[in-house]
Amino acid sequence: MRRFARWCLGIAATLLISAAAGFGWTYAASEARMHAYSRPPPFKWPIPTDATSIARGDHLVRTRGCRGCHGDQLQGQLMWGYAVAPNLAAYAREHSGAVFEAALRHGIAADGTAVYSMPSYNFVLLRDADVADIIAYLRSIPAVPADLPEPSLPWAIRWDLARGTDAPIAGFLAQVPRLKYAEDADVRIARGEYLAMTTCIECHGFTLHADAPFGESIAPDLVVIAGYSEAAFAHFLKTGIALGDRELPMMSGVARGRFAHLGDDEVHDLYAYLSERVARPE
Repeated sequence: MRRFARWCLGIAATLLISAAAGFGWTYAASEARMHAYSRPPPFKWPIPTDATSIARGDHLVRTRGCRGCHGDQLQGQLMWGYAVAPNLAAYAREHSGAVFEAALRHGIAADGTAVYSMPSYNFVLLRDADVADIIAYLRSIPAVPADLPEPSLPWAIRWDLARGTDAPIAGFLAQVPRLKYAEDADVRIARGEYLAMTTCIECHGFTLHADAPFGESIAPDLVVIAGYSEAAFAHFLKTGIALGDRELPMMSGVARGRFAHLGDDEVHDLYAYLSERVARPE
């Protein structure tokens, strides 16, 4: 009986040691993955203080969906039970423009580690002047206090990171295509492309063909624009009501929260670009 008890204890000890080793390797390998990305060159664009730039920054923050993750007052909040979107006004004040830009466009945190969830792919093509205006706006508003928890990574995510089957957002940014129509003779299309590639790819995929590389896209291929007249498209973005007087599960709320703030000229440019993509397939 004693021999059997010793045998059971030995098995239990072996299992515990193996589990501890497995958790230790997973943690170390996932941390190495999060530290595997270099900081970008320092952002040197001057941060303006004039009212026009601050107003432009306000517009960009509203239309690029910052409040969707960082809260209605940009105070920060817990996302998905583990990620913490920081207080943006406080972050912009506490850090240099270079640190803020590294997080925004490159997914690199202030301590140099990659951020797992920050959708930098939606902002990597933002122009320097627009990044500077965003920072200017955030520094101009009060930082609303919020009691935020420490961020964490679930073990399931760490396991995927450790095995190389997943990566933080920084690992996907090279897959975002460059702007193709920046020199197009039709400036509406050039402006519309910039809007789409710094707004729509967050949900509709890196080429807007429902092709996000890190999981199933949550929104359709934007060839669906072919079914909309410009008037119907503008109505949808302003009200969230789709064709057929439909309320869509996600896009209707996104439209009212973000795209209702687009100017009429921006809606016109966005429609021109998306329509051109249908007429001139890539």
